[in-house]
Amino acid sequence: MQYNNFLMIGSLSGMLAVILGAFGAHGLENWVDAKMLQRFHTGVEYQFYHSLALLVIGLAYYKYNNKIYLYSGYAFILGIILFSGSLYAYVLTGYKGIVAVTPIGGVSFIIGWMLLFFSARKVADSEKI
Repeated sequence: MQYNNFLMIGSLSGMLAVILGAFGAHGLENWVDAKMLQRFHTGVEYQFYHSLALLVIGLAYYKYNNKIYLYSGYAFILGIILFSGSLYAYVLTGYKGIVAVTPIGGVSFIIGWMLLFFSARKVADSEKI
């Protein structure tokens, strides 16, 4: 995946997070209880954070061309789909079985941040004089 794809995916995901956040704040409040609404908000929050991370990865990969950045971006995309997506699906359908994949999405986020750290460290080490 090229750097501009991460920029595009991050931008679209950020836009979707805003739309879903507005939907959660104004459309779901009469449909679900406060606990379910909080779960939906958690999905939006994590999607938004990781959308911004995808933008950073797109720019960093463009500048440093380090493949570890790509793997970090893939992990964040997977995390958004599994973590946030499963929370959205659970709140909207009430199907509890879907939350079994939520922790896998969380682990994917952790792996993404770990890979981002290692890629930044590798770039820092290579720039030492």
